[in-house]
Amino acid sequence: MLLEDFDYDLPEERIAQTPMEPRNASRLMVLNPVEKTISHDHFYNLKKYIVPGDTLIFNDTRVMPARLIGHRDKTGGKVEIFLLRRLDADHWETLVKPGKKAQVGNVINFSDELSCIVTEHTDFGGRVVEFHYEGIFEEILDRLGETPLPPYIHEKLEDKERYQTVYNREEGSAAAPTAGLHFTKEQMQELEDMGVHLGFVTLHVGLGTFRPVNVENIEDHEMHKEFYHISDETAKLIMDTKKAGHRVIAVGTTSIRTLESAATAPGQIAGKSGWTGIFIYPGYQFKIVDALITNFHLPKSTLIMLISAFAGRKFVLQAYKTAVDMRYRFFSFGDAMYCLAKQPDEERDKEVAELEELDRRREAAKQKEE
Repeated sequence: MLLEDFDYDLPEERIAQTPMEPRNASRLMVLNPVEKTISHDHFYNLKKYIVPGDTLIFNDTRVMPARLIGHRDKTGGKVEIFLLRRLDADHWETLVKPGKKAQVGNVINFSDELSCIVTEHTDFGGRVVEFHYEGIFEEILDRLGETPLPPYIHEKLEDKERYQTVYNREEGSAAAPTAGLHFTKEQMQELEDMGVHLGFVTLHVGLGTFRPVNVENIEDHEMHKEFYHISDETAKLIMDTKKAGHRVIAVGTTSIRTLESAATAPGQIAGKSGWTGIFIYPGYQFKIVDALITNFHLPKSTLIMLISAFAGRKFVLQAYKTAVDMRYRFFSFGDAMYCLAKQPDEERDKEVAELEELDRRREAAKQKEE
C-alpha cells in the first residue's frame, strides 16, 4: 500500500482553529460501514447511537506544559525545548529547536531555578537532556512551561484547559487525545445514567502523532512508541461487556491503540502496562474494538490509515470528501465522526487484495518506464 492511497484534498479554511462552545456542540458524522450509509447529527445527540450495556473507553491522559523557552549559557541564543517522555527523575527525551544550538554538553537556562544540559542525541533529531533545579520539578514546569498546540493551529488558545479532556488525570502527553475533547461532564453522566459503562485507559500521546509518514510504501513506516496502561478493572469491564453481547466503543485512536495493544486474543484482553508501537492499517483484524468515536485526521497520516482499517479505505475517503463538501471542521478542534461498526471481514479482505493488485500494477508500470 502506498502513501498516496490515503490522500485527500482539504482546503486550509476547513482546519478548525478554535474549539466549539460548548464542547459537545460540534457536528457528528455517523458512519455505518456495514450498510455504507453516512448521516449527520450533533455530538450532544451521541446517546441516540449507544445502547445500555455498551462500554465507552476513554484515554485519561493529561497534556503536559511541555514547551520550554530557554537560552544557551554562553551565547544567550534562544532555544525551544519540547518534552517528549521522562526517562528517569531528571532525564527527558526532547525535541530541540534549533537543533544546532543544542549539542552534547550545551547548557540551556530557563530561569534562575531551572536549567538543563544536553547529554546525547536521539533518533529524528531529538536530544536527551538532564534537568537541574531547586525545588519540585513538576511545580516549576507548571509555572514555566506552555501547553503545546498542534502545528496546524495558529490561533491563540484563551483557555488552556480547552486542550484537555474533562476527564484527564494522568499527566504525560505531548498532545491531547482530541476525540475526547467533545465530551462534557454532564454528557458523560447522562450516558452513565442510561446504563452505558465508562472505562478508562492511559496512553501518553507522543509528538510522533504529528510526524509525517516519509516512506512511499506505508509498510516501511516505523511507528513511534508510546507508554500505555490498562487496569485489571478496565480489562474486566471490557470482558464482561463482550460476554454480555454489547459493544466496546473506543473514544479516539489512542484508546484503540491501547486496547488493541493489550489484547491477548480476539475478544480477550488483560490489564497491563508497557510501550506500544502498534501500527494499524488496512488488513488489520481488530480484536477488541467494536465501534469508535474519532475526529477528522490529516491526509496521509497513520491516523487516517487506522480509521481506514476499521471502516474501509474507500468508504472513509468517501466520508471525508462528504465532510469537506458539507464544510465540516477538521483536526483537533474540529467535528467528530462515529463509526457504528467495523467493516465486514470479507470486504476488508477484498479491499486489501485490490490494493495489493494495484501495487503490483504500479510496480510493473514503474519497471516498464525504467
